[in-house]
Amino acid sequence: MALFSSLTPVFIAIICVLIGVILKKTSGEKEKHDIKSKLTSRPWVDEDLKDGTDHPLEEEDVDEEWQGLEENVAHVPFTAERYSEAEMIKRSQAFYELLNKRRSVRFLSDEPVPREVIDNVIRTAGTSPSGAHTEPWTFVVVQDPYLKRKIREIVEEEEEINYKKRMGDRWVSDLKRLRTNWIKEYLDTAPYLILIFKQVYGRLPNGKKKTHYYNEISVSIACGILLAALQNAGLYTVTSTPLNCGPQLRVLLQRPANEKLLLLLPVGYPKKDATVPALTRKPLEDIMVVM
Repeated sequence: MALFSSLTPVFIAIICVLIGVILKKTSGEKEKHDIKSKLTSRPWVDEDLKDGTDHPLEEEDVDEEWQGLEENVAHVPFTAERYSEAEMIKRSQAFYELLNKRRSVRFLSDEPVPREVIDNVIRTAGTSPSGAHTEPWTFVVVQDPYLKRKIREIVEEEEEINYKKRMGDRWVSDLKRLRTNWIKEYLDTAPYLILIFKQVYGRLPNGKKKTHYYNEISVSIACGILLAALQNAGLYTVTSTPLNCGPQLRVLLQRPANEKLLLLLPVGYPKKDATVPALTRKPLEDIMVVM
């Protein structure tokens, strides 16, 4: 009896340890389940399109001493246009009216577009600001019919899966009113496809990786400028974010691994019988807060 009494604390300690192990295992499995649930709750997230923060530079690849930028960049005088208040109001109103005509057009003609116009709008997009002036963008212009056909095949195959499995009933239902689906005829008919890639990092002449700060927001700003430039030139497009197509399109277009597809724009003139949804934009008071 005395022996049993002396062993009782030992048994209690063993039981406590076992309970702790079981609880920890249960908690770990629950945490894994919760993480999995979070991931599956947003199936439309494109894993290939994560920001550069998800691609940390390996320590041995980082050149702390030199990032390819001059240590002291010369500053030069800046000359700016200055308009009268009346002219400013006139110009801002005219530019708003021009951009307010911009619509996402899914019915594009195969009518040729001057290549020089495409060069100019991409030059314009290249004037965008970027983190530490790293200019982390690549604009791939596709006009070859074979490549356009292959791009359409890749996009439509993945988009059908997106609509039927990945996107969820709510998103598919929201898109029904816009009469859009996984069939992307404009990828064949538009005279140009512009694929915008963000460079999550760059390469220095010595082969080491170069940090591209704020690469996603920098390229996104460039895309906005590109859309404005297209509208200014009288060309139309539809912003297409081909979910889960990035890796295949990157291989097809022979782009390096540090480039991630951000946006695909078919560019051209609208077909004569083109239609767009009768949508309205939010009024100024709903999108601006003055403090």
